[in-house]
Amino acid sequence: MIRQCFIIFGCLALGEIVVWLTHITIPSSIIGMLLLTLLLHLRAIKVEWVSGISDFLISNMGFFFVPPGVALMLYLDVIKAEFVPIVVATVVSTVLVLVVTGWTHQLFKRHGDTE
Repeated sequence: MIRQCFIIFGCLALGEIVVWLTHITIPSSIIGMLLLTLLLHLRAIKVEWVSGISDFLISNMGFFFVPPGVALMLYLDVIKAEFVPIVVATVVSTVLVLVVTGWTHQLFKRHGDTE
C-alpha cells in the first residue's frame, strides 16, 4: 500500500515540478496523471503496483465531489441569474465533445483498418 501511494503521489509531485519549471497553464494533477499513464504504457510501472489504491480512489470518487458541491451553494444567486447561459453552454459543449470524440474514433478506426 505504501508503494502504491508513493507511485501515485510521486507522479503528482513530478507534475508539480513540471508546471513549476515550465510555467505552463495545465494543472499539475493532469500532468502527473499523464506521466502515470505514460509510465504504465511503457511498462515502467506495473498495473498491479497501483491497482489497489486506484480501485479504492475510484470506489470513493463521490466523496471527493462533496466540497465543490457544497461550495456551489455559495453561488446560487449567480447560478439563478445566469441559468439559461449555463444550461446552453453545458448542452452545446456536451454535444460538441460527443461529436468530436465520435469523429476522432472513426478517424482512428479507419486508419487502423487500412494497415
